[in-house]
Amino acid sequence: MYALVFLEHGTRRLHVAGVTAHPTASWTVQQARNLAAELGVRVTSLRFLIRDRDAKYTKPFDTVFTADGIEVVRTAPRAPRMNVHCERVIGTLRREALDHLLIWNETHARHILDAYARHYNRHRPHQARRQLPPLTQEHPAPMTDPTAQRLLRTRVLGGVINEYRYAA
Repeated sequence: MYALVFLEHGTRRLHVAGVTAHPTASWTVQQARNLAAELGVRVTSLRFLIRDRDAKYTKPFDTVFTADGIEVVRTAPRAPRMNVHCERVIGTLRREALDHLLIWNETHARHILDAYARHYNRHRPHQARRQLPPLTQEHPAPMTDPTAQRLLRTRVLGGVINEYRYAA
């Protein structure tokens, strides 16, 4: 299975564009269109798209982004460090989720990646954001009496990942 993911550098927000067993140039173009539609007016806040030199990223793929005023930057050949943030999130995704699960088909892979993206964007702390998840703007208020509140656990991906929060 192949997945196409996008990572917003400033917010560290993860977008899973699509999953397929047989990626083609037309598939990547459609996924780019879907992402641009999903982002809507937020797409204007993006300035660059850093991508590798895979043949699946054709001129129409780049055109989807340049039409919205985004400059497409291709990495140098065999230089994964030029897109280090995305390489890191792919490694994190593999270590925290995919290495622990057996994926049956495209639908199952999409379900797993969507669940992980929700966890990553809403709950997982990021050092570059002062331990805030991408979709959170500020830290929760500090607790005055931690013994007075119950701790709740939410299992993600069948317990591969656990999220904890205090009951209201």
